[in-house]
Amino acid sequence: MSILRVAGAVAFVVAASSLAAADERIDVAKIIDKAAAEAILETDAKDPRPINVAGKDGYYSKCNYYSTGPGKLLILRLYQAAAGYDASKELDHVHATSGLTKTISGLGDKAEIASGSGSGLSENVSMLYVVKGTTLVTVGLRGFDEDTAAEKMKTVAKTILEHL
Repeated sequence: MSILRVAGAVAFVVAASSLAAADERIDVAKIIDKAAAEAILETDAKDPRPINVAGKDGYYSKCNYYSTGPGKLLILRLYQAAAGYDASKELDHVHATSGLTKTISGLGDKAEIASGSGSGLSENVSMLYVVKGTTLVTVGLRGFDEDTAAEKMKTVAKTILEHL
């Protein structure tokens, strides 16, 4: 499946779903639903178990989509920092602990990507971290080569960022 088809599927889901107001909490599982996840994973996915929780340091929305067959996974995370907390410090922590992230330009205020065992991840796993304002969006993929994963993750991150 081409990146354009995946982007089209994600765009359709976004257009079909109701848009959250800027002051509302974002549910990543409603932005990237099961059908969109299956288009991204290029296979059937198990039903997700999304988690949305507010803590002292902010609001978290989390969802994983596992392929029905072995090998593929889509990870979605969103952290909206509470007053007095800084989402970019979370990204700084990721960079400090792995040390092997690559800066991505043109995505949010700050974005970095990590891939493979050299960055502390498993082989065939890539993670994209994007800070925009007080929000950190994390998108991860397992089961794709690094270049394909990067393009897919950027498309997903842009879709989520549109709801901020």
